[in-house]
Amino acid sequence: MNVTKIALRIANQLIFRGYEVDIRLVEAGALLHDIGRSRSHEVDHAVVGAGIARELGLPEELVLVIERHIGAGIPEDEARELGLPERSYVPVSLEEKIVSYADKLIAGRCEVDIEVTVRDFSDKLGEDHPSLERLRGLDAEMKALLAG
Repeated sequence: MNVTKIALRIANQLIFRGYEVDIRLVEAGALLHDIGRSRSHEVDHAVVGAGIARELGLPEELVLVIERHIGAGIPEDEARELGLPERSYVPVSLEEKIVSYADKLIAGRCEVDIEVTVRDFSDKLGEDHPSLERLRGLDAEMKALLAG
């Protein structure tokens, strides 16, 4: 629910600034982004969640929000190293980016500054992990959009 609140807040701010955002897709994606955690608590939960969403016949654009929310996106080469199906898990659409970003602004049940997530990623993955650059890039992109 907390990811959904943040995602909707971001989406509404972007709409106010003139961006076209599918608010219903953001809401559904935020609500369902971690559906795969019902079967896995590993990084593959996004792939598992996308599979569940496909089994349910949900629209592909919603499936992609679920599938691409992990990290700040995982490119194909890193996906292979992690044992994920070989494809890109980097958010592409604005809705995918909003949900992925909102997810990075939550720690437990609390909204946090992006630097808390950066430190968490750094502690878990190492200070030189490429996901840190992607996370900072997503943060910079979203802040630039929100600034107008």
